Amino acid sequence: MSEYRSDDDKNLQDFIDSIDYGIVKGGVIFDIYQRILNIILSLIGLAIGIPLVIIFGIRIKIEDNGPITYKQERLGKGGKRFYIYKLRSMRTDAEKFGAQWAEKDDPRITKVGRFIRKTRIDEIPQLFNILKGDMSLIGPRPERPQFTEQFNREIPGFINRLAVKPGLTGWAQVNGGYDMTPAEKLVEDIYYIKNRSVLLDFKIIFKTVAVVLTGDGAR
Repeated sequence: MSEYRSDDDKNLQDFIDSIDYGIVKGGVIFDIYQRILNIILSLIGLAIGIPLVIIFGIRIKIEDNGPITYKQERLGKGGKRFYIYKLRSMRTDAEKFGAQWAEKDDPRITKVGRFIRKTRIDEIPQLFNILKGDMSLIGPRPERPQFTEQFNREIPGFINRLAVKPGLTGWAQVNGGYDMTPAEKLVEDIYYIKNRSVLLDFKIIFKTVAVVLTGDGAR
C-alpha cells in the first residue's frame, strides 16, 4: 500500500463531505441510551482492565525496553480526527517504511503483542476514548485517514462508515474481525448502521465476549 501523503487531505475531505447520514437508524433517544451504556460499561471495563494494562505494560517494557503504549490518528463520526491509544503489540520499528495494514501472523508483532492482540487486551486504553466521546462501545472500527481515503477510492461508499461514531467492537468484529477484507467489513458495518437497535447492540456485546474468550479473528 502506498504511503499516505498530507496533500491527500483535500481528497479525503471531499469524500467526508459525501457521507450519507440518511442510512443511519436510530435518533436522539437511541444516542442517549448508547451514551449511557458507553459510560457504564467503560467504567466497569477500566476497573477490570487497568490491572491488566499494568501487568502487560511491564511485560512489554521487559521484552524490548520500548514504549508501553502508542497512539495513532483515526477518523471518527463525520471525519473528526482523534487519537486512539493502545498497548504496543508490534516492534518499535514496525512502520519505519510508512503505514502498513496488519497481516495475519504479522512478523512485526512481538511475543507479548501476540497474546494481547489475541485477547484484545491491547484495546483496553480505548475505553478512555469512549468516555471522552470520540468513540462508542459499538460501531465500525475507527480507521486511519490514509487507509480511509484509499479504501473509499477502491470501494465506493466506504466513507459511509463515518456516519456514526466508531466502536471498540462491532458487527464486523464479531463476524470475522481482522480476517475480513475492507470490502467485507463495509458490508457488515453498513448492516449495523442501517439496523441499529438495543437488541442488536446486546447481541454484539455477547458475541464480543465469546470472541475475546476464544481469540477468534485475531491478527
